[in-house]
Amino acid sequence: MYAHDGGAGAKHRRAVDLLERLFEDGSGALSIPVLSEFYAAASKKLAMRAVEAEAVIQDLGGWIIHRPNHANLLQASRLHRRYPVAWWDALIVHSAIELGCSLLWTVDLRDGQR
Repeated sequence: MYAHDGGAGAKHRRAVDLLERLFEDGSGALSIPVLSEFYAAASKKLAMRAVEAEAVIQDLGGWIIHRPNHANLLQASRLHRRYPVAWWDALIVHSAIELGCSLLWTVDLRDGQR
């Protein structure tokens, strides 16, 4: 979101730099819930036209994408019960675990949280 929000100041620049680096080295990974959240928030909060939000999602299609299945939803629900995180964050964390990510970039969790 911040990479597409020119009014976000330093967060915008950091997000743009991060995306550029992940595109360059091919290490970007995300999940269907992340793409879904981006589309909804970009359309609403940034007033991005649907076709623009879709183009961003299209660009990210070359990244590794986790597509949660039924078992993943159940595992995410266990994370949600066990740790003090919102449901959508638990789903995103579970996807990161499934993808073998050692680092998760988010503003919704504490810095350094494991």
